[in-house]
Amino acid sequence: MTSKATEEASRPQPETEGSVVRAAFQDAGAESAAAEAIPAEARTFNRDLSWLEFNRRVLALAADDRTPVLERVKFLAIFTSNLDEFFMKRVGLIKRHVRAGIETPWSAGYTPRQLLAAIREFVVDLQGEQQTVTRERVIPELARHDIQLLTYKELTTREQRWADQYFEVHVFPALTPLAVDPGHRFPFISNLSNNFAVLVRPPGGVHLAQSGEEEEDAPAFARLKIPASLRRMVPVPGRAEKGPSRFVPLPEIIRHNLARLFPGVQVLEQVHFRVTRSAGVQRDELEAATLIESVEQDLKQRRFARAVRLEIEQDASPGLQRTLMDKLNLDSQDVYETIGSMDYLALAEIADLDRPDLKERKWRAVTPEKLRLAPSAKPAAFFAAIRKQDVLVHHPYESFTESVERFIAMAAIDPDVVTIKQTLYRTSPDSPFIESMIRAAEAGKQVACLVELRARFDEDRNVTFARKLEKAGVHVAYGVLGYKTHCKTALVVRKERQGLRCYAHIGTGNYHPRTANLYTDVGLFTCDPIITADLVNLFNYLTGISGTQSYSQLLVAPVNMRRRFVELIDRETAFAKRGLPARIFAKLNSLEDAEIVEKLYAASRAGVKVVLIVRGFCCLRPGVLGLSENISVISVIGRFLEHSRIFHFAAGQEDPLDGDWYLGSADWMYRNLNTRVECATPVKSADARRKLLRILEVSMEDYRNAWDLRPDGSYAPRRPDPAADPASPHALGTFVTLMNETVES
Repeated sequence: MTSKATEEASRPQPETEGSVVRAAFQDAGAESAAAEAIPAEARTFNRDLSWLEFNRRVLALAADDRTPVLERVKFLAIFTSNLDEFFMKRVGLIKRHVRAGIETPWSAGYTPRQLLAAIREFVVDLQGEQQTVTRERVIPELARHDIQLLTYKELTTREQRWADQYFEVHVFPALTPLAVDPGHRFPFISNLSNNFAVLVRPPGGVHLAQSGEEEEDAPAFARLKIPASLRRMVPVPGRAEKGPSRFVPLPEIIRHNLARLFPGVQVLEQVHFRVTRSAGVQRDELEAATLIESVEQDLKQRRFARAVRLEIEQDASPGLQRTLMDKLNLDSQDVYETIGSMDYLALAEIADLDRPDLKERKWRAVTPEKLRLAPSAKPAAFFAAIRKQDVLVHHPYESFTESVERFIAMAAIDPDVVTIKQTLYRTSPDSPFIESMIRAAEAGKQVACLVELRARFDEDRNVTFARKLEKAGVHVAYGVLGYKTHCKTALVVRKERQGLRCYAHIGTGNYHPRTANLYTDVGLFTCDPIITADLVNLFNYLTGISGTQSYSQLLVAPVNMRRRFVELIDRETAFAKRGLPARIFAKLNSLEDAEIVEKLYAASRAGVKVVLIVRGFCCLRPGVLGLSENISVISVIGRFLEHSRIFHFAAGQEDPLDGDWYLGSADWMYRNLNTRVECATPVKSADARRKLLRILEVSMEDYRNAWDLRPDGSYAPRRPDPAADPASPHALGTFVTLMNETVES
């Protein structure tokens, strides 16, 4: 990455009228050795602004010239997709608080209204960076490799004629211009759809005013939606030794053929725009007869949820922009101006081009060593491997197909398996787990599946899966009322010589074959009787009617997980005060829970070494004298999405392998510890602990993909020492190091 891109990627969040946090920190936090001198609002970062800092790090990957250019294109699209989800989920929620009249400080010293202003300033800054990176760095680099993104005007006259013909044959029949006049209501603008707002002068266009003079009629408004089913980056015919190489965005072709859609009238203005709607439809589950009906009703309502953002070309006339704002019930702060009609999500089509020379080398996951069986091996051999010792798997370095999918598939066909139980939060449309459970049910096995219908943006798919499983005779449950079931667990009960034996898989990621190739996750296979007995109790809690269960070793939210994590942190604090080895390592997606943050501050003040590897937002403020000087926060961003949750506590032991280790589904967030069903398991095997320790060590040593969180909330990208061993994690980074080590093993 260039020094300019580095500076852009790591500069602090914008100052706003609500930025009391930074001022308070500068006054009290940087120099005071007394934790109580730091005001409450300055002790933590706002989660939403911290999340935007995370997306800045994603954008930095698009500017990083050490990365193949089509990977950088992919990160431009991911940045936009992330931002869309942020507006749908978080901005919609904050706006509801504003409408409710909440004016008291809400998060890290911000009122909801101040937070919206801070978010807007931050997003405007980020989108400006995205446009600069695209225009000045990515598009020229693509052109250097014979891939051109062109405007209509950059086409030759002959190519423009071809584009017009393409419009006539492939686009025009699918378009439906919708007029707005006394006979036609303003059309519904669907979420994240691409549109043109068009002002035209009707035929005749003049009338006699009361003065007797001719006067022009007011322009008429029309909306044109670009169907999502159409190809968004249109390849221009020409020489292409390596496949399509010249592309024009579909909106560019439509823009220059609008006269075909509005014959006989004068097009006065046309601008490209996009609307984002809130995803936060929330109703009492008890309003519907069943949870599945409730979710289906929510999905119908979400389509008509409030608009929260209008993206529109910057040269739109004030009148046209005001029309859209009024019809969508938006304020000026909800409007984000864009340059041209660039559709960043459409860049995914460019990233998918068959140009391996412009991508990272393809990774083929390795079958875990302990599960390498002959192709003809019977299911019994798979379970024997787990009986021999616990097996830790690390995806996508180790094959999800040959481990987790195979676990359920083998159970489905094993004549000695009597019961299969599994939780499904998210899975793929063609999920092999669905087919395996159906096969098992049809074979007469007892099969139970907990389907979380309220998994955000996967509700419709999960409703379909639930009905399909029920038709096949699978016992389908929807979890505990009032709690999302987020744990990643599977249980297989098998008849063996000594009686029934339980086998378990407990993981950090979804049972989703596609994301398992993109996200890093860990999972534990075990037949430990104490852990599996706990898991039996957990499934009974999820599918049956029972009071609060007790668990011997599993950490289960909302039952005992929070309490146990607090106890473990307090124990490290006590050990540090006694001069015993004390340390906490945690790898998470997000860190926000106020109680956990304060406990970590107390541990730091006692001298506990705390290393947090947090990919996304982190509300804890590290490195503050008298508060958190013994805490460091690292964010690893790159080829795969870091998703595993790993926890280590020294337990007074010098050797990390002798401490306590856990892996599980929960981040240290209030929702995970209080309002979701989560599961974390202890890891007892020395080999499994060694693998977990190596994952953390590589992340800590990473100077290629890692960023350090500063006390002011900004992130500093690490840069390798030129003198470092080029084959070390320091130089190669987390992803390449772990790929290399997996192959070697």
